[in-house]
Amino acid sequence: MVGKYVLPGTGLQYCCCSTSICFKEIASQQFKSTYFTGHIGYALVPMIARGAMLGPDQPVIINMLDIEPAAEALEGVKMELTDGAFPLLRGVVATTNVIEACKNVDIAVMLGGFPRKEGTERKDVISKNVLIYKAQASALEQHAAPNCKVLVVANPANTNALILKEFAPSIPEENITCLTRLDHNRALGQISEMLGVQVNDVKNVIIWGNHSSTQYPDVNHTTVATGTGLKNVRELVANDHWLSTDFITTMQQRGAAIIKARKQSSALSAASSACDHIRDWVIGTPKGTWVSMGVYSDGSYGIQPGLIYSFPVTCEKGEWSIVQGLKIDEFSRAKMDATAKELIEEKSLMP
Repeated sequence: MVGKYVLPGTGLQYCCCSTSICFKEIASQQFKSTYFTGHIGYALVPMIARGAMLGPDQPVIINMLDIEPAAEALEGVKMELTDGAFPLLRGVVATTNVIEACKNVDIAVMLGGFPRKEGTERKDVISKNVLIYKAQASALEQHAAPNCKVLVVANPANTNALILKEFAPSIPEENITCLTRLDHNRALGQISEMLGVQVNDVKNVIIWGNHSSTQYPDVNHTTVATGTGLKNVRELVANDHWLSTDFITTMQQRGAAIIKARKQSSALSAASSACDHIRDWVIGTPKGTWVSMGVYSDGSYGIQPGLIYSFPVTCEKGEWSIVQGLKIDEFSRAKMDATAKELIEEKSLMP
């Protein structure tokens, strides 16, 4: 699995790819991301170049893909990355050729897609995204590194990830994920604001299901570090009504609220969350902590197999595992099933 290891006392690094270990003076990862001249891509590339995605010791090569009309703007982003003089950045490829963009990449962050707009039918959005992701899936399958990890950000993220999986059958299903870490981080932020605590003192929220307004932010297992030890969030909030109503609604409508406020969709927070998603997947989650990732369902918690569904996961050595054995109450069961139903409906619209 892709990982980063530093040889003590030398500053040299190992790059562990698949099952072989290669010793190099510079162990570079390559990244391919679509539509980098968009808001998320523009926010994301300096984060990658600074080490926010793979840590402060891992050199990177960034491959950027965009559509032909954006080629000049893409070159401008490349120039800015050069001007940023990022010590970890070992190269930048700016291209409109999907094969060139996907060549030998270890991690692919898929930002491009056809968004749903007011008056657009969901089936029309999905059919257009099939055309986009079919071409990119083929390029990844044929030209990316054998164990390439894929993160789909473009909405509808869960179903776009499923489309990519269908058209890239040789990519292991566990290597195709979608971003629900943004929702996870939003939940951490809401709880920390409510309680007046540091966000890093809150852990183990869960985002179940779809990255949409049906998502279920679950705090039944969430804890907060206090001066007297870990406390359950419900005990500290002491307002079950808020946690079961306003908190959930705020979470489900957060993206729309940001669009209303800034007249554009989330970019900075989405880029930061994408870095968090990949970093934890590749480097690992802290002991006792889980995160939310949209992954291929194996039937855990009664969720239909074959959906890309957000679960609580832990990560180690480049692999994710769904957290098992969590108690699910009736309220949670209904919410989890409702968001699964939406994903089943979206899947049925795939050609």
